Amino acid sequence: MKAILLNEPGAIDNLKLTEIDTPQIGADEVLVQVKAISINPVDVKSREGKGVYGRIKDQSPLILGWDISGIVTESNSADFKAGDEVFGMVNFPGHGKAYAEYLAAPASHLAIKPASISHEEAAAATLAALTALQALEDHAKVKAGQKVLVHAAAGGVGHYAVQLAKNLGAYVVGTSSAKNKDFVLSLGADEHIDYHGYDWKNSPYEFDFILDTIGGNNIDLSLEVAKAGGTIISIPSGLNESVTEKAKAKGVEGYFILVKSDGEGMKKLSLLLENGTIKSHVSDTFPFEEIGAAHTQVESGRTVGKVVVVL
Repeated sequence: MKAILLNEPGAIDNLKLTEIDTPQIGADEVLVQVKAISINPVDVKSREGKGVYGRIKDQSPLILGWDISGIVTESNSADFKAGDEVFGMVNFPGHGKAYAEYLAAPASHLAIKPASISHEEAAAATLAALTALQALEDHAKVKAGQKVLVHAAAGGVGHYAVQLAKNLGAYVVGTSSAKNKDFVLSLGADEHIDYHGYDWKNSPYEFDFILDTIGGNNIDLSLEVAKAGGTIISIPSGLNESVTEKAKAKGVEGYFILVKSDGEGMKKLSLLLENGTIKSHVSDTFPFEEIGAAHTQVESGRTVGKVVVVL
């Protein structure tokens, strides 16, 4: 089968299209013929030797990628049979091996793909959508009537977070550049903030929950609008000690989360996708052989929604 190997970290040229053996499946695993792969910032960081590279660097051959949608061709699980269309985030934060024509995946990391959506839309709604789901429901436990701020609301995690927060009954404000205002509002956001030059110190807002998908000094800015007793969750980086102290002084809980593979969460997302409560926005698709170009697009930081690779 075709697979894209990373023999050493670095530029996109280090992603090598190669022929390797089709994997064998173990107990409670299924073999998936991959139809679509979602590319995330963690893919780019791991290719460069950051991200989760340190966790998997000694496993050879090294195959990046975690987000897939495809068709089961062989099953050692009572949950799926050959011919089932499935999607999920596989083995994150471990060795996903998704950049391949076939993938041996734990059945517990997958869910049935809704027939009403494409493989591209399904692959998109994996790591990014699970991150938003776990942040909002499992960690922050957002409730109806609360005020929620979603930073980078037009991005991968952000565009799912807006939709999921609205589904929970929250009042949602999303940040993005001015050019993406209409897109953010179309997701269901109640208000939009253009983050360019916004005066956070004198903002009239107070939020129960803030999802920060940007990191850096954005966490400090978020504290300016966090309600006492509220929560800030950061996705790209942990809160440093000084910010943690500031948060604590204001009575705000602030911490970093790392999404984990979760079949039950995927089942929730499957239902929400099936009934149209949430929708994937796929802005760019690339053929498998051009996965480097997909990395470059994600690396630009200007993607609206998701980037997907098709096989």
